[in-house]
Amino acid sequence: MPPSSANEVERGDIEQILRETKVIALVGASSNPRRDSYEVMRFLQGQGYRVIPVNPGLAGQNLNGEKVYATLAGIPEKIDMVDVFRNSEAAGPVADEAVAIGAKYIWMQLGVVNEEAAARARAAGLKVVMNRCPKIEIPKLGVRR
Repeated sequence: MPPSSANEVERGDIEQILRETKVIALVGASSNPRRDSYEVMRFLQGQGYRVIPVNPGLAGQNLNGEKVYATLAGIPEKIDMVDVFRNSEAAGPVADEAVAIGAKYIWMQLGVVNEEAAARARAAGLKVVMNRCPKIEIPKLGVRR
């Protein structure tokens, strides 16, 4: 389900997010090359982003050259954007964690829509993108880093 028009992120906002972001925490990262989260992580790394994987089941391992963390709070550096590869319900606690760590942006992947979580994140000053994929948006918008 696409986001409601009242909460739709403007094209310019998406471009700004993608241009200003340097470090992304990818929540729901997978070590399976056939999973979308794995493919998107590799794509984002290829675009010049630092992508830190978050998955409690893989914590402590390395994935695509990066250490995997169990939680956002466990990452010892500043995160610009939290990319959510979890279901819509699980996006709520992830959004709250993103607020708690001081992220600037939360990006919920295709099929992930949680209006309540988005409202909480926006109220805390974060920009929110829902039901979109940066792997699609970057080439579509011609974003170069």
